[in-house]
Amino acid sequence: MSAESQPDRDPAAETGPEASLDEIRGLMRGLPGPDEAAAEKARAREAELTKPAGALGRLETLAEWAAAWQGRHPARAERPRVAVFAANHGIAARGVSAYPSTVTAQMVANFQRGGAAVNQLCLTHDAELRVYEMALDHPTNDFTTEPAMGEADVATALAYGMMAVEEGVDILCLGEMGIGNSTSAAALAQALFGGEARDWTGPGTGVEGAAMAAKIAAVEAGVALHGPAIADPFDALRRLGGLELAAITGAVIAARMGRVPVILDGYAATVAAAVLHAVDARALDHCVVAHRSAEPGHARLLEVLDKQPLLDLGMRLGEGSGAAVALGIVKSALACHAGMATFAEASVSGPAG
Repeated sequence: MSAESQPDRDPAAETGPEASLDEIRGLMRGLPGPDEAAAEKARAREAELTKPAGALGRLETLAEWAAAWQGRHPARAERPRVAVFAANHGIAARGVSAYPSTVTAQMVANFQRGGAAVNQLCLTHDAELRVYEMALDHPTNDFTTEPAMGEADVATALAYGMMAVEEGVDILCLGEMGIGNSTSAAALAQALFGGEARDWTGPGTGVEGAAMAAKIAAVEAGVALHGPAIADPFDALRRLGGLELAAITGAVIAARMGRVPVILDGYAATVAAAVLHAVDARALDHCVVAHRSAEPGHARLLEVLDKQPLLDLGMRLGEGSGAAVALGIVKSALACHAGMATFAEASVSGPAG
């Protein structure tokens, strides 16, 4: 499956007037909660389906989760979107990745041609793939010497990510592409949740030895420089994050406001969403995590977020691939919930009573 790509441009050109972090902070004070009436309808139907109670395990709770956050019963997955945000990082110049920054644009071209793993997974699960290029010729600053982004940059990136939640999209899968972003994610996670740099830093694209030591050192240096000055989680994102990570954060906010359930991909995408958890522990209730990445920091982060991933396949590719695989599970859950017969419809005896 080829991708519909948003051409490489400054996100500010897409968001109109300069966005403000204070406006984003204001949105966090008005996040809608789940639709309890829709959730109750899902629970009531689940109890009448032709199976023992609980026999479909998490497929049952996924159907209820989707209904609660779409605000309707039954929930639907008729127009799922896989949104992949791509950007470059100044930290990559410190040799923290096994690949050069030019690979980001090369992989975007691969998405457009239909040659990446996520293309095949979207085709398999009948999902729309959108790739959002974010100023690939203008990487963020090296966060070991200065903030990765200015306030206007991070605010417009957040607003740009919100644009992925368009009318009619009913499930949103979020992923990223950006050489150096697992280093940025590790630094952001440490700044938000504490611990040591080595707790959050993994091989990413496959670094080891001296490159791994350089990666840990970059995370340590970035957190040491910015940690004392961080005002709040959004400021941590500005100082240590990236354009694509900020866009994912924005997309998660917009999905909550628009009642669109979210499937998060791997480590970098989950860290981007975790910025919101650091603001409000309920902010990710409309999200599920697709899989436990092979990046060691991801397991630690999932414990912090109290999220049980749907899959554990040893994946660490990024690009929304794990979220696209998990979409198949969510679609299976919704199909069973809506399509199965009830005991009465099938003339099957219910539980003895």
